[in-house]
Amino acid sequence: MTPNSTDIQAIFDRIAPVYDQLNDALSFGQHRIWKRMAVKWAQPKRGDTALDLCCGSGDLAFLLAKEVGNTGTVIGADFSQEQLAIAQARQQQKGLGITMEWLEADALNLPFDHNHFDCATMGYGLRNVTDFRRCLTELYRVLKPGANAAILDFHRPYNEWMQQFQRWYLEQLVVPTAERLGFRDDYAYIAPSLDQFPQGREQIELAKTMGFTNVKHYAIALEMMGVLVITKPA
Repeated sequence: MTPNSTDIQAIFDRIAPVYDQLNDALSFGQHRIWKRMAVKWAQPKRGDTALDLCCGSGDLAFLLAKEVGNTGTVIGADFSQEQLAIAQARQQQKGLGITMEWLEADALNLPFDHNHFDCATMGYGLRNVTDFRRCLTELYRVLKPGANAAILDFHRPYNEWMQQFQRWYLEQLVVPTAERLGFRDDYAYIAPSLDQFPQGREQIELAKTMGFTNVKHYAIALEMMGVLVITKPA
């Protein structure tokens, strides 16, 4: 059965306490490099108003904050209250002198004005929404003309051998590791979610139909994931 938005929201609330720990363990720390790549492709500048959609515990938002500086603003939006609470606590620990806001929001119905953001990131969020098109439509709406967004996520590789390796990685490493922390079912959903998620070339075509230009998809991590980079026309 395909999980609905309430099911997915509950998953991210439950895994919030171990989310960062598991990201580090399961990616061997590489997720930090991938996130820096995504932020670079979003092209944040000093003084920008930036959006980190589906922000989780705030990794991408904190990277954006370094780029926009103390004259800019970063808004982290997520539908998980538990993830947002951790992000806010992390901000307090870091003592950043940057304007950051953490907002509970639905990625399919964003509470922002048209043409509001200078850039945006989204990490491991698009695959978890119930309507990819609606999410991209909302992202298009809230971006300013000429603004870039970078979307980082898992997807199925095209190569059959890499698909087999990805399945082995999820079944033999990800799920057992999560199981030891009591979150087996919450991480077992990743594999079926990939079966429903567009691969790189399909993501490009989807973004173009939404009106985005300069659309590129950069495959990373042995093509098991990638960054979709899109621009709202000026």
